[in-house]
Amino acid sequence: MNKYLALLTLTCSVAINAVAQNGPPAGPAPKNPMPISKSRILATDSSVVTHHEVTIKGQKIAYTATTGTMPIWDEEGRPAAGVFYTFYERDGITDRSTRPLVISFNGGPGTPSVWMELGYTGPRLLNADDEGYPVQPYGIKENPNSILDVADIVYVDPVNTGYSRPVSKDIATGQFFGVNQDIKYLAEWINTFVTRKDRWASPKFLIGESYGTTRVSGLALELQDAQWMYLNGVILVSPTDLGIERSGPVQSALKLPYFTATAWYHGMLPADLQKKDLTEVLPEVEKFTIDELIPAMSRGGFIDDAARKAMATKIARYSGLNEKVVTESNLDVAYDLFWKELLRDKGFTVGRLDSRYKGIDRQAGGTSPDYNAELTSWLHEFTPAINIYLRDELKYKTDLKYNMFGSVWPWDDKNNHTGENLRQAIAENPYLHLLIQSGYYDGACDYFNAKYSLWQLDPSGRLKDRLKWEGYKSGHMLYLRKNDLATATENLRTFIKESLPKPGQAAKY
Repeated sequence: MNKYLALLTLTCSVAINAVAQNGPPAGPAPKNPMPISKSRILATDSSVVTHHEVTIKGQKIAYTATTGTMPIWDEEGRPAAGVFYTFYERDGITDRSTRPLVISFNGGPGTPSVWMELGYTGPRLLNADDEGYPVQPYGIKENPNSILDVADIVYVDPVNTGYSRPVSKDIATGQFFGVNQDIKYLAEWINTFVTRKDRWASPKFLIGESYGTTRVSGLALELQDAQWMYLNGVILVSPTDLGIERSGPVQSALKLPYFTATAWYHGMLPADLQKKDLTEVLPEVEKFTIDELIPAMSRGGFIDDAARKAMATKIARYSGLNEKVVTESNLDVAYDLFWKELLRDKGFTVGRLDSRYKGIDRQAGGTSPDYNAELTSWLHEFTPAINIYLRDELKYKTDLKYNMFGSVWPWDDKNNHTGENLRQAIAENPYLHLLIQSGYYDGACDYFNAKYSLWQLDPSGRLKDRLKWEGYKSGHMLYLRKNDLATATENLRTFIKESLPKPGQAAKY
């Protein structure tokens, strides 16, 4: 496994278990306070309730936050793990049967929900500059774009992420760590959560980012088929390939539009392309990719010299790379080489998850960057923010380390059919709608592969009226740009509202 795949999935080891506890409250005492303890025994069932206000789109909104753990049970009904969550409910709602519930997951698969909770949809936002870079002092502020005005939100941390842990080292983690295992136990957990919170009547939405899109795509069908819980919408932010087949020339060619977007951002395209807006350039490159590049690459080594030369010239034009580099790569420039090569002469690498970020390597030579410039930047700002927020504002205090990356190895990635599972769920449920959001500068889950997944999701074309894709001038965490945060959250509001049936509208074809 190369170092970049490892970073996307998981690199850090798990901390030992600890009990969640409640410190001295500020303001009204939280419900169900837990005694302060230095014990490191996991509390599988705990909660702390606090009350807050936030101003969203100029409207002051009071809300209740419940932070805690709920158990996962084994086949004998014994707790096997405690799953950490934060639940935000808008106050003053008398009838929650019509109040949407959004269930939020991030990715990795070994990362918690901190990214979207403090970066995107939650009522608090981490301190960052307008482009998403770290600033000091670390901490949080109000999120004026939160979707809490239109929906209640629960952020879920799968086992070994955040404060979620197995109950002991003797628990077999294979029941959690895998594409289908992950989906199965989280569906059970969602059932428990919805039942405890009395939200069976509410319209329900799943939102996932990165590997979280694999997770929620599989959950859409698992909830319907195994929990008999039906959804109104699924939102995929920076989606993975969802197990949808792409290989050979298709896989090689689809990355070119992402190369173009990155080169445009850094001013590396030819002048005639550079003077255009990005959204004017990309359709031209997408058309070339589908209509010319895939057929040319399908000929492999038997493409004639003139055609090879013409392809190399166009790829170089659209990628900002030297034509010699393209030719030496047999028209198929690796991602790692692109990140290293694009700004090599300027002394920088570009980021993988967000290619707006620049890094500095030990040496200019080589075929891949030394580190992920964007990921270290995000850990720089999100880690202190979530630790400050959970302890100081939500009053959830524990000796347990909050795992920004937790070990989920070995991860069973076999039998990933989550894209097909999502298609089946949409087909089975006439209420169910899909929204995909992508950042143009994301090289891990790139925007054109997301479009390709959308095109392949429903081969019949009969469901496409309920499927939608959106692009943003940002990276993997597309919401970190202030302008994109406002636009993307407003689009979420619109999607949630439009996915609700009209009064009396039945779920039927």
